[in-house]
Amino acid sequence: MQGLGVSRAVVVLALSAAACGPTAQPIDVVESTIARIQESISDGRTTCRMVVQTYLDRIEVYDESTVNAITVVNPNALARADEIDAAVAAGEELGPLFCVPMLVKDNFDTHDLPTTGGSIALMGSLPPDDAFMVRRIREADAVVIAKTNMAEWAFSPRQTVSSSYDTTANAYDLERVPAGSSGGTASGVAASFAVAGLGSDTGNSIRGPASHLALVGIRSTIGLTSRDGVIPLSFDRDIAGPIARTVIDAAKIFNVVAGYDPADPYTEAGRGRKEADYTEGLEPNALQGARIGVLRSLVDGEDTDTAVARVFEQAVADLVRLGAEIVDPFDFDVQEQLRRSGMFCGRFRYDMHVYLQSLGDAAPIKDVMEVLETGEYSPYVERSLRRYANSPLDVHPADADPPCHDYLENEGRQAYLSDLVTAMDQARVDAIVYPTWRNPPAHIDRAREEYKGDNSQLVAPATGMPAITVPMGFTYGNLPAGLQILARPYDELLLFKYAYAYEQGTHHRKPPEGFPAL
Repeated sequence: MQGLGVSRAVVVLALSAAACGPTAQPIDVVESTIARIQESISDGRTTCRMVVQTYLDRIEVYDESTVNAITVVNPNALARADEIDAAVAAGEELGPLFCVPMLVKDNFDTHDLPTTGGSIALMGSLPPDDAFMVRRIREADAVVIAKTNMAEWAFSPRQTVSSSYDTTANAYDLERVPAGSSGGTASGVAASFAVAGLGSDTGNSIRGPASHLALVGIRSTIGLTSRDGVIPLSFDRDIAGPIARTVIDAAKIFNVVAGYDPADPYTEAGRGRKEADYTEGLEPNALQGARIGVLRSLVDGEDTDTAVARVFEQAVADLVRLGAEIVDPFDFDVQEQLRRSGMFCGRFRYDMHVYLQSLGDAAPIKDVMEVLETGEYSPYVERSLRRYANSPLDVHPADADPPCHDYLENEGRQAYLSDLVTAMDQARVDAIVYPTWRNPPAHIDRAREEYKGDNSQLVAPATGMPAITVPMGFTYGNLPAGLQILARPYDELLLFKYAYAYEQGTHHRKPPEGFPAL
């Protein structure tokens, strides 16, 4: 059923078998996958209602007393599960994500649940419709089970603290951060509060939290996925996408959420570039013959933690064991590229103006800078808010003085992309690897002081290239570390293949302690 709906014949056969099989009962959902849940429902061992109820029970028992990942539970989740069970019983065709309970970050518009962007100023805001990706997963018969906490306005890659729902902890160590800003989704998925979730990534915020929680997270090529209905931080860099416990689950969700959206002009460039099925070719031997470069400048920094470095060197050895040819070092000066002019646009106020207009008359505020007057913000975001206070409210950055052009017209970013792809071509490498973080998760009370080694900010966001992070082991006993793989634009299928082969060849993923089956 990879990437396909469930046919009437399959469901009918499954129901016939179920009639002679065991009575439906709840299943253990800890570390469960899309395939296991759907197979258990199809063969009559459980029901969608039982699956959803089990996840809701886990949230009720564990969340508030531990990670504080969940902002609001969907009161309609069980009703939606009942509808799916009725469709199964009637032999109706179901979508590829049928009865997949999913978490959604609090900056994705949901017409039936509040969307605050981590700000108390938007507390209770109900958007008029769903974000593109939320609509797509619902159309695929997934169940939105809850929304998740995030860093306020997505400002922080370090931590997940909001004025609307407070602080999220790392499921592996409650004294550590889950990174930011999608830390709620990451800690929730790691603790098995759902099968998978949606996050957003302006510079780090899918891949960073996924790395800190031993998960799989992908930032797509700019233009392959829509950001419509996602509260923006910087529209020319924002990306939305899945965070999951396994590569194949991330690929199945990516099948659903990727693709052209007329409401997002950036996706015009990616129109027709989506693969038919991102689970195709996910084989344990997919790394055989791959030529992979090690970006040493993102490995051997002065602030690199020695334990993370050891885990990364083992990851490189494992890539060799799995059949890859390693180019080490892959010589490329990242810092020189980042010194180009016009690499970052301070466009938050303008992008928020566009978003708030999409809420219509129901928008709680008209200008995000209003929060500076009301005091409705966490102290740690004040400096970032004031940075944008003098930027134009309703003038597109490309028309400002000085202008800052969108991604495709941005000379500096396009030159960075061109130089890196040229260097990859010359070295004949298929992909590049480096640690997602060069340091373990910071202590939650020293998030700013211990913020070091965030590699996710340095390549993919500026170039627009796709990157995936996959678990590469643990440091200091129980602190996750992630391996990041970066490829040429629209090479997401290759990323999924390499990540899957590495995942299957190492099996680093393990659940956090403290969240056993109920």
